[in-house]
Order: sequence, then C-alpha cells, then structure tokens
Amino acid sequence: MIKREFPATHYFTVLMGLLRDRQGFMEEIRQGVRLPSKIISLLVCSSLFFAVYGAIIGSSHSLLQALSSAFKLPCFYLMTLILCLPTLYFFSIIFGSSRSIGQYFAMLLTSVTVISVLQFSLAPVALFFLITARNYQFFVLLNVAIFALTGFTGVSFLYQGMQFMSVQDNEAGQETRTSILKFWLILYALVGCQLGWTLRPFFGTSGEFVLFRAMEGNFYLSIFKAIGELLGFN
Repeated sequence: MIKREFPATHYFTVLMGLLRDRQGFMEEIRQGVRLPSKIISLLVCSSLFFAVYGAIIGSSHSLLQALSSAFKLPCFYLMTLILCLPTLYFFSIIFGSSRSIGQYFAMLLTSVTVISVLQFSLAPVALFFLITARNYQFFVLLNVAIFALTGFTGVSFLYQGMQFMSVQDNEAGQETRTSILKFWLILYALVGCQLGWTLRPFFGTSGEFVLFRAMEGNFYLSIFKAIGELLGFN
C-alpha cells in the first residue's frame, strides 16, 4: 500500500532534514538535488515561523499591529535576501564559481530558515517578557538582541555553507570569493537593518495603528535612543 505524504508534512520533513543533517542537506544543494522542493519547503516553514514571532512582537501594541507584523516580518527577511542575492551570485560567477543562481538562493534560504527556527524557539521567551515586563523600551531591546543573536547564528551557518558549496569550484578564485563573501555579509547586514527600519513599525508605540511610519532617522539612532530611555537619560 502506497502512503501519500501531505504537503504540510513534506515541508516539515525537508526542514527536519536540514536541522538533523546539515552537511548532507548542503551536499544535496551543492549537487542540485531537488532544489525546487527544498526552496518551496523552506519558504513555507520560515514564513510560518517568522509570522508567529512577528505576531508576538506586534501584539505589544494591538491586534492590527500583530497581524501587520506577522505579515511584514517574513517579507522583511525574504526581501533582504532577494535584494542581496544578485550581488553575491554575479561577483562569485565572475571569480570562478560554477553554481547556479538556484543553488545560491537555496543556500541563502537555509540561513534564513535557521534564523526563523531560532526565533520560533525563542517566541515563548518573548511572550513571557511581553506579559510580565510591560516596559516598551526593554521589550524592544530584548527583541533586538534576539534578532542579533539569531541573525549572527544564521550568517555563521551561511558562511560555512557557502564555503562547503564552493569546494569543487575553480581553486584559483577561491580566496577572492571568500573575500567577496565576507564583504557581502556586511552588505547583507546593512541592507537588512535599513530595510527593517523602512518597514517599521513591527512593535508599534502608543497611539493609533499605522502600517508604515514616515522616513526619518535610522535604525542605529533609534537603538541608542531606546537604550538612553531605558537607562533614564531621556
């Protein structure tokens, strides 16, 4: 008797394959094995996890903000990936990479999925402090720290994966491609911070719900201001 696997089960099966056997999963990406299936599964799972975490941080304001953040947080990570993918792909191709753009996209998506899983695992912690702390600036800084921690872990995973994927590429350009990857990671972080600032609010502040705020200041000034208010300097 043939057992049929429901699509949702298949998506999480692919995800667990990534989490349990990262090297085997990256080897399949390097060989181009079932890339469309992997990409769709990782997109579905990461979007779901980001949506859950976005709903939690948005609920610090209102139901509308929770729904907005549940939609905007997955978009934020996917848009950052799409904006930065061409830079990494074309520079790597110029310096000897033989991988397809689908392989690059799949590898970047594994990093984003790892970030989403870590955020989902920390969602109960964020919810606990949302209920008990009731301090807006503390809640913002706590989640910025969670974003930074999960982002750093995901980027470290990506760096290892990209190095693994380029093992069989032209060795003459390996050192240059590694330098390009390091530069790209910095670019990725900068684009992500600015895009997140552009798509704000994710948390929401006192007052009526707004989908997007006016463009003013930048992410870094906002963090310094939040730290100052938390310490009583403002």
